[in-house]
Amino acid sequence: MPQSPTKQVWLEIHKEAHHFSCAHFTIFSATKRENLHGHNYSVRARALCTIADNGLCFDYNELKLMIENVCDSLDETTLVPALSPHLSIRHETDYVCVDFADETMKFLPRDVKTLDVRNVSVEELANWFVTKLTSKQKFQSLSIDRFELSVSSGPSESATAAWIP
Repeated sequence: MPQSPTKQVWLEIHKEAHHFSCAHFTIFSATKRENLHGHNYSVRARALCTIADNGLCFDYNELKLMIENVCDSLDETTLVPALSPHLSIRHETDYVCVDFADETMKFLPRDVKTLDVRNVSVEELANWFVTKLTSKQKFQSLSIDRFELSVSSGPSESATAAWIP
């Protein structure tokens, strides 16, 4: 009996819950940065998968929930790039102090989320999301052959990062 061909599909996931609103500033050099401002980011994901005998690739509610949880962790915060060579981040008693050039910005700790990125940009955020999600054991248990995730800060700006095991 001939072997049936492998059936692969791209599952595309984009839900209203896959968004977050946050403040940030882009750093251009040791002395130049944008003013603090905000975006309403949205996240889209694509997973290349093989259809199993039951007609499904996997329970993609699990992937949707993982993406939603990461978005929720960023929502209504000020994102600060912990890996920027141009910033110094200090934790004082009541504030998180961010030093840039000759400026010090003070934030309440509950309002700040430091990320392991060099800059808060769509390209760094896309890679950060992919790293965060693919490091989870739950993600690794899903039957995904390739994963792509896009972060958009509006209709004209987005970046996509890929994971290929």
